Amino acid sequence: MLQRFRLIAFSEGASFIILLFVAMPLKYLAGLPLAVRLVGMLHGVLFIAFVLALIWVSIERTWPLRRALLAFVSSIVPFGTFVFDRSLRREIAGVARQDRVSRLGAQ
Repeated sequence: MLQRFRLIAFSEGASFIILLFVAMPLKYLAGLPLAVRLVGMLHGVLFIAFVLALIWVSIERTWPLRRALLAFVSSIVPFGTFVFDRSLRREIAGVARQDRVSRLGAQ
């Protein structure tokens, strides 16, 4: 589930960056409000998916409330999900190490 959450977080973060730095300038500088409408809708769907996945992962991984709140705040700050991704990669690597150790111990 962490890998899926990571993919959703990356997609949500990328859509936010595109909304802020591509669609918004197209709306206000080039007079193309459709860009914000389309990218904004996509970002909204991805943000809802991010929040639902965050709740799921927080429960599944028994994250402390502080970690879950940090993940949520990272989705509101531009480039925040990319920064938070570093801790997700470390956690995924730790889970993989634990799996290898437990498989070796079971033999």
